[in-house]
Amino acid sequence: MLNTRAQTALVGALRRGELRAGQFVSMPQLVDVLGLPLAAVREATRHASASGWLEIIPKRGVQIMDARPELIRDSLDLRMVLDQEGARRRIQDQTALADLDALRRSHEQMLEAAGGPASAELSPRAIAVDLSLHDFLAGGLDNPLLRASYDANRIRIAIIQRVRPFVQERILSAMQEHLAIIDAVQAGDAAAAVEAIAHHCRRTQHWWGVPTTFPPRDHSPA
Repeated sequence: MLNTRAQTALVGALRRGELRAGQFVSMPQLVDVLGLPLAAVREATRHASASGWLEIIPKRGVQIMDARPELIRDSLDLRMVLDQEGARRRIQDQTALADLDALRRSHEQMLEAAGGPASAELSPRAIAVDLSLHDFLAGGLDNPLLRASYDANRIRIAIIQRVRPFVQERILSAMQEHLAIIDAVQAGDAAAAVEAIAHHCRRTQHWWGVPTTFPPRDHSPA
């Protein structure tokens, strides 16, 4: 029970930005942040390390994953692939497509809000609306292994998003890109949905200043 609570608390701290990309945290500090016993916190960090959210530094503490350009690109690319397959399956099976009406309304409301005066609550609201569509698409995967991969990647993206909060210009464009995805899924056009998701990924990478290609990776044995 304590181990589960510690894992939930650690995930929450990462998603809320209480633990930020690249931050070093000693184990006593992490115990204070999570408010749970050391043994349970250590077990939670092992789980988080296996998911790639942090690195355990023996006898010192943990280092939260750094938002390197390659990691940003790979995380967004993974989300794109899972979103595309989720959209295909939603369209093929016609599952929960009625939920898109509520998603459309929330995106339209966010689009209208982003066109108005700036406010401190705009960025966190936009992140919640943004994630709601990605969660809907991932829900179409209907495969616990694929969903686990999506959930682990969702935390990586949450850590990345806290590095650079949404600005109004990006909120406007992101909501427009999401509405294009919603249009395609509601129309039952899988090819258009796949392309709209790919376009959203490319625009997100561009906003982060991340190139779509990097030099070839070295796969030779160490």
